[in-house]
Amino acid sequence: MFSGAHTALVTPFADHGIIDTDAFRNLIDKQFDNGISGIVPVGTTGESATLSVEEHHRVIEIAVKQANKRGLVIAGTGSNSTREAVEMTQSAELAGADAALLVTPYYNKPSQEGLFQHYKAIAQSTELPLMLYSIPGRCHISIEIDTAVRLAEACPNIKAIKEAGGVTERVRQLRAALPEEFNILSGDDALTVDFMKAGAVGVVSVASNLIPSAMADLCKAMLEKRVGDAEAIHARYNELFEAFLKLDTNPVPIKAALGLTGECSPKLRLPMVQMSDEKVEELRSTLAALSLL
Repeated sequence: MFSGAHTALVTPFADHGIIDTDAFRNLIDKQFDNGISGIVPVGTTGESATLSVEEHHRVIEIAVKQANKRGLVIAGTGSNSTREAVEMTQSAELAGADAALLVTPYYNKPSQEGLFQHYKAIAQSTELPLMLYSIPGRCHISIEIDTAVRLAEACPNIKAIKEAGGVTERVRQLRAALPEEFNILSGDDALTVDFMKAGAVGVVSVASNLIPSAMADLCKAMLEKRVGDAEAIHARYNELFEAFLKLDTNPVPIKAALGLTGECSPKLRLPMVQMSDEKVEELRSTLAALSLL
């Protein structure tokens, strides 16, 4: 269901911090015009933590309408509150989203049993297909393989996991333990080829905000077992992937890049702030070398 490249969309902001809906719609059109399989509004890259509940709902509604069935809309509806995650997921279902992405609860650090009960409660509250999201670098806990297996067995609508732990061997272990129809996706652009070699079927990509065609082609090549073609795309853009990782915390660098290309403002909401002029110039050089400016 989730094979291919899916873009973790930024949320563009205009003056006074309001959502720039025109830029957001244009960004969505760019994705589907360039072969992206799906979009993920209001995930981490979309600054979901600083959007109000009303804004969260509105962004998903806009994404669904603008996508117009051209690909999947996988709404970010995760929370460290199970009740809030349930409400967000049900709202996304009513808005017409095709699926929901649910980040591991952050800060409160539940046990694996707590994680199981959290995701089970959400799954039982909706008919949407659900994608788990394990990112220990931000949440300080991961969804253990046994827990993922339990969830896959107990909840038929939990159908995928976005794996952002940075370890290829874990992808191999997940693939060996989970049913064949359960999808694994890379949560890291730079590891997409390695993760797909290990059994993933695609990526939830940050870079595809900027280079959707390249990321769509990379995943398509891997799915068609044209590994050399995929590796060539990876090699071409690896410096960009690395820049997005090293220059600042996501989504600061990707918003800076979209600002440089004129696709949306680099504005962020506090506590996130824009990169220094020195780092912006470093990013500009990387984009220019790739003929992206």
